[in-house]
Amino acid sequence: MKEGQNEEPRIILASGSPRRKEILHAHGIDYEVIVSDVDESLDRLEEQLGRKCMPWEIVTELSRRKAMAVFETFDNINKSLMIIAADTLVACDEVVLGKPKDKKDAEHMISMIQGRAHQVYTGVTLLFAHPHNGGIEMNNFYEKTDVHVKEMTKEEIAEYVSTGESDDKAGAYAIQGIFGRYITGFEGDYENVVGLPGKRVTMEMKQMIKRGGMVE
Repeated sequence: MKEGQNEEPRIILASGSPRRKEILHAHGIDYEVIVSDVDESLDRLEEQLGRKCMPWEIVTELSRRKAMAVFETFDNINKSLMIIAADTLVACDEVVLGKPKDKKDAEHMISMIQGRAHQVYTGVTLLFAHPHNGGIEMNNFYEKTDVHVKEMTKEEIAEYVSTGESDDKAGAYAIQGIFGRYITGFEGDYENVVGLPGKRVTMEMKQMIKRGGMVE
């Protein structure tokens, strides 16, 4: 085994999301932040790929691009490096619900998901660079969580949107905030809805680091 292969990697979170930071902290992961500058426009992505994309394809591809964008900022890698990149979106009947343009748009999104189930997808890319053996390993996956929302009146929707919590949130809501009172249940990983499936990320990271340390 070559010298240095058992060292703890430098861990980079390619996101400025407070929620993703909190999840990594909760799982005991020490990291630093380098935010990627990737264009997250769905129209732009589909134009580049030349086709309509399904929700899980969007989040996995955008997370891959974010990881690569951060990796390319490094001129030299003299220590093991693990980059964590993620992208989360909300979908209803496979229609992507992005961040609302305004309060009217937010009310429209909430009206679409109230009284039924919708899906939250988070794509994750873990990029592990091994300077001592010259290799790069990339693990690209996604998690899906089904979220059930109770029936809401127009007044309840308007009242929620007026709190401002829906601003800048995919699907126009935050499950960990005020909107939690309208959630009746979910199937899948709760943290995935918040923005990062922390348990799986931690497990996949440990396996990648172990494999990297075992390379002869």
